[in-house]
Amino acid sequence: MIGISKLYCGGVEPSDVLRYGAESGKLPSHLLQFSKDKRPVVVWNVTRRCNLKCIHCYSSSQNIHYDDELTTEEGKALISDLAEFGSPVLLFSGGEPLMRADLPELVQFAVDRGMRAVISTNGTLITEEKAEIFSEIGLSYVGVSLDGIGKINDQFRGVPGAFDAAMRGIKNCKAKGIKVGLRFTITRKNAGEIPAVFDLVEWEDIPRVCFYHLVYSGRGSALMEEDLSHEETKKVVDLIMDRTKDLFDRGFGKEVLTVDNHADGPYLYMRLLREDPERAGEVLRLLQMNEGNNSGRGIGCVSWDGEVHADQFWRNISFGNIRKRSFSEIWQDTSNELMAQLKNKKAHVTGRCVDCQWLDVCGGNFRARGESVTGDIWGPDPACYLTDEEIKNSG
Repeated sequence: MIGISKLYCGGVEPSDVLRYGAESGKLPSHLLQFSKDKRPVVVWNVTRRCNLKCIHCYSSSQNIHYDDELTTEEGKALISDLAEFGSPVLLFSGGEPLMRADLPELVQFAVDRGMRAVISTNGTLITEEKAEIFSEIGLSYVGVSLDGIGKINDQFRGVPGAFDAAMRGIKNCKAKGIKVGLRFTITRKNAGEIPAVFDLVEWEDIPRVCFYHLVYSGRGSALMEEDLSHEETKKVVDLIMDRTKDLFDRGFGKEVLTVDNHADGPYLYMRLLREDPERAGEVLRLLQMNEGNNSGRGIGCVSWDGEVHADQFWRNISFGNIRKRSFSEIWQDTSNELMAQLKNKKAHVTGRCVDCQWLDVCGGNFRARGESVTGDIWGPDPACYLTDEEIKNSG
């Protein structure tokens, strides 16, 4: 996760992090990615069921009943363990989490135990009544997935009217004072929608937008050929930086992030080095605090059936099930060779990553994407768009 607004537009300084001691339990939510202890933010896929048919769904969800999902009581046991373990954020995801009737009860349980509770949703089921309930509970944030405007989004979602329904959900959240943001997955099919998404963020006064690089997982694997080329990716990242700066220059300080391609960090730094060398030095320090990809360390996933994964995309490898052992026990069990390696992944990457000058700020990029293409967990991420010259270690 690369905070374009934080880094490129000066929204965060290293001193902002150090003031809190850089510990996740003390940091405000917008600084968590810079914590030194990397207590895991946990994505819990509370259900696999979904009312939409998204073509890039990493969980390959359908609108059917799945009989292996964690019960309410099992979910509460998970939440209690995560709170005691010190996980700062629990992200309720799916499928579509609002299809689970006990979601408000589970969110309330997490908030009561001091956790920041976040929902990742397609937004179509957020009625005024549900927004009111989540507002009273104290939900921290709602991230709504939109992959374009109008029909473009509906094509991605597989259901006509999904865009309009999602916009109603966003407005219902805003009306009840819940922070809401957009989540946009970039492919060749919708990259041209990015300017319109920025316009939407401004016109509807949406405080946050995250642009996700495509990960080849679930139904997203079938879109591999629709991923951007390396040069196209650079142009898109430049566009996102340009539009973010334009918002800041005009007094609209929105939070803009790119997600799931940690080459964005070095690329942003190299651009700043040309434009503002003094700021570039501060950004490099923040990137080093961020440490790049943190799958299996600073982020983890619990699936609908209790299986524990390094992140929500990497589902072919499980480290255990919370029905048999607690998440905290599984997460700290370094007798599992891969779990131990993920705690120090920079020592295990291969290929061009080994001598890359940006390894400390990238962390070897996205392991799930590398494995999905080559079968090699530790091989280079094929979506790394930095050239051999750009990664060359001149030292």
